[in-house]
Amino acid sequence: MISKTNNIRADIARRSWVVSSLLIIVAILVIWRIVYVQHYAKYKGKPWVKYMANTVRIDTIPAMRGNIYSSDGSLLATSLPYYEVSIDPAASKEKYFYSRIDSLATLFANTFGQRTKEDYLRELKFARHEFEVNKKKGNRNVRLLNRQITFREYQMITTQQIQPSAKATRGWPFFRQFNNGETRGGKLPVFYRRYLPFGNLAARTIGYLDRATYRGLVGLEASFDRKLSGTPGIGLFRVLDDKTFMPFEESEKLQPANGYDLYTTLDVNFQDIAESSLRKTLNRYQADYGTVIVMEVQTGAIKAMVNLALSKKDTGYAETFNYALAQPTNPGSTFKLATMVAALEEGKVSPATSIQTGNGSTTYGRVTITDTKAHGTITVQQVLEQSSNVGTHLIMQRSGFYTNPYKYMEYLKKFHLTQPTGVAMLGEAPPLAPQPKTTGWDGTSATRLSYGYVWEITPLQTLSFYNAIANNGYWVRPMIVQEVRNANEVIQAIKPQVLEQRIASEQTIRRVQKMLEGAVADKQGTGHIIHNDQYQIAGKTGTAQLIINNTYSKVGKYNVSFAGYFPAKSPKYSCIVFVSHPKGGRGDNLYAGSVAAPVFKEVADRIVGYDVKMHPPVPNKKNNVKETNKQLRAGQADDLRTIAEALNTDAPVNVNGWVMSAPNTKKQWTNTDTNPNKIPNLRGMSLRDALYLLENHGFKVNYQGMGKITDYTLKNDVYALILK
Repeated sequence: MISKTNNIRADIARRSWVVSSLLIIVAILVIWRIVYVQHYAKYKGKPWVKYMANTVRIDTIPAMRGNIYSSDGSLLATSLPYYEVSIDPAASKEKYFYSRIDSLATLFANTFGQRTKEDYLRELKFARHEFEVNKKKGNRNVRLLNRQITFREYQMITTQQIQPSAKATRGWPFFRQFNNGETRGGKLPVFYRRYLPFGNLAARTIGYLDRATYRGLVGLEASFDRKLSGTPGIGLFRVLDDKTFMPFEESEKLQPANGYDLYTTLDVNFQDIAESSLRKTLNRYQADYGTVIVMEVQTGAIKAMVNLALSKKDTGYAETFNYALAQPTNPGSTFKLATMVAALEEGKVSPATSIQTGNGSTTYGRVTITDTKAHGTITVQQVLEQSSNVGTHLIMQRSGFYTNPYKYMEYLKKFHLTQPTGVAMLGEAPPLAPQPKTTGWDGTSATRLSYGYVWEITPLQTLSFYNAIANNGYWVRPMIVQEVRNANEVIQAIKPQVLEQRIASEQTIRRVQKMLEGAVADKQGTGHIIHNDQYQIAGKTGTAQLIINNTYSKVGKYNVSFAGYFPAKSPKYSCIVFVSHPKGGRGDNLYAGSVAAPVFKEVADRIVGYDVKMHPPVPNKKNNVKETNKQLRAGQADDLRTIAEALNTDAPVNVNGWVMSAPNTKKQWTNTDTNPNKIPNLRGMSLRDALYLLENHGFKVNYQGMGKITDYTLKNDVYALILK
């Protein structure tokens, strides 16, 4: 028994050794074959390695970049395909080449007109001849056009039917595709160009691409580059020269995956409103630059973001830099709102607390604090409404923020003024905020900070704080993209991010809301110039001296802004207007109330007029029949029924054809006699209805006046109509 088991084991071991030996031999043969093919075997007189390196290349196939849309589906940015047109004169067989080359030259010469037929024939035949006689060397890539062609021209070249009576003749010679995928040498490589249908509207926010890499450089193009760019494909290409490759049509390819589409929160109408309003003011004051942001209060959706700067080439204002997102500056008096909220939260003052501002000037340390308007005894509420620097300084003292600046800084942190907003765009600049007992902070920093100096923040960061006040204290992260889609499939839906806790107590929020309303409604308020009776605006002006060579400039050089929201009682939109260095005036003619606030009002006025959802619905009540029938006097019964339905009034019933109103009879409507041998009753008809009726019966018509027909005469088959 033991001997039998040993024999089985020996037999298995022997077989395993044989199999292992065979596998080793096969592996050695495979390795030897690879080495031989790479270094010794030849194809067309060359080692395979050199042949493949010089004739075949694996390269990427570009993907089409995704589109960018506005909130209403308007196309903001898209990629248009363009094609280079060239031919490999040696790719086709000799018989095909010489039998088709004349047709190809004729088509290109007659269609594009860049060269004559003879020029094409001369160049293509010479290239073919050079290839044939010079041992397969020569120009394998002949450019047929000195420009790229459009997609429509591409379709013409590849699908146009040259001989309608023949079969399989769609496409120009050398470019038509055959059953095996070959094109006989015609090459139409695709290149994509970014196109903005609305021109420069929101161009800096949308962004642009690197021409060399076709990747996003700035704006949404850069911020969402991975989603927009897609995934390139991979294909096998024939190497024609150092820079030219021709795809093997019959080879397997990894097809590119096109980029996703972005659906933004931008509204092209809001953007146009904001841009045109800002541009007028910039031109009027020859300012350095300006920005306007409009945001939806409850969602933080940015509806418009305008950035216009004066061109150094003296070509007017253009979108060259995103100042709203990336340019921190001293906010000026718009920052007083943060100081007021912090002081009210401390409970040391109330809106009715009296503040003694004296003659509007005081000194604190090395700083002289002055006011433009507010003098004498005013309330805390008036301090904000009239933008009192002295009053703000005294409120800081009463609140204990000078002795404990860290507490003040904690409030600013709570208000989200110490960090970027986190909007989903690259390039947002963080606030430049010195901290107590650090470099840049001294004994007067707290007071200068309280009314908008020392600290530098972007317009977007200022607006996000004002938006929180409009939203009853709930801070909302600004958002500019709401969906990422693959065609109609939603890949990512971006929801509004609203903090659960208020930035301040409800009582404080209500108080400062009233102050912001007063800053516009009160005749003493710094924004009173934009008060109107149709709807109420709440907001605050900001005027800050420019910093030139690290020093605050003298009087007359300012950055001005206005931040606020509307309608004040039920805010739907918040907005900030910022204008840098307006010129051409003196004193308060260059302050925010005169420069930035009017832009805010014009933007708000036009948005209120445009957004029908901001208006109360019109009650659906029955219109006055008698008044309506004064207008609907006569016409085609079917047309009058359609009009009456739209106007919600009585319609003609139980009558057809041409009818007239008869309000003083039992019947509201009666048939009009349309017998061509009699004069029809035309009184009360519109000119259009009368023309239709009379000309269909062969009459000619003359008329004078406007309105409804009041009288008419017939002479020699010509009606003369009198309209009033």
